[in-house]
Amino acid sequence: MESKHIQKISQIILGVLSLYFIYLFSYAIKIINRRHIDSGDGIYINSTTEDPSLQKLAKQLTQSCHNDLCRIQHLLNYVTNIPYKVNHYQAHTPQATIQKNFGDCDDKSNLLISLLHELGIKSYFVLVPHHIFVIVQVDDVHLQHLIKGLYINGEKYYILESTAKNSAVGFPLRYKLNQIKAIIEPFENKKIDIHHLEWRR
Repeated sequence: MESKHIQKISQIILGVLSLYFIYLFSYAIKIINRRHIDSGDGIYINSTTEDPSLQKLAKQLTQSCHNDLCRIQHLLNYVTNIPYKVNHYQAHTPQATIQKNFGDCDDKSNLLISLLHELGIKSYFVLVPHHIFVIVQVDDVHLQHLIKGLYINGEKYYILESTAKNSAVGFPLRYKLNQIKAIIEPFENKKIDIHHLEWRR
């Protein structure tokens, strides 16, 4: 009788452990899906983050600004002046990129988008062969008529090139439109449905 009771308890414990293992496994898959995107020529790792230290930095860098174009340019200047160096191992978090004071296109773009996000500025990742850059939406009359932009489903976005030192908002598109592998919403890590894509003023 006692052995049956022990056997029953053992089965319950095994059942609970099995359910816990399934939960951990599904949670791990969810994290992988949240951070990894297949670009066709490799895996892009999303390291964007919301953090009080990044919010403080974004506000410090843009405290003299009175419009979004100025804010975007100041954040871009900060990120482009971090030395470019290929990171062969693990993708840096934005905080690690600041601390180490170097990064590649993934690291620097993750930092840039995280800073933009802290100021509520809409931006996306663009994945092209062996590279990633940022696009941003900003309503500015000077940019609208003078600088070419990437039109996604009729909406105009400007390129921010995190690896080009002291570059301006509205960096030229160095790739053909058909080389754009994906456009990613960074904090949901989801591909944007592209119905129409243009590069023009």
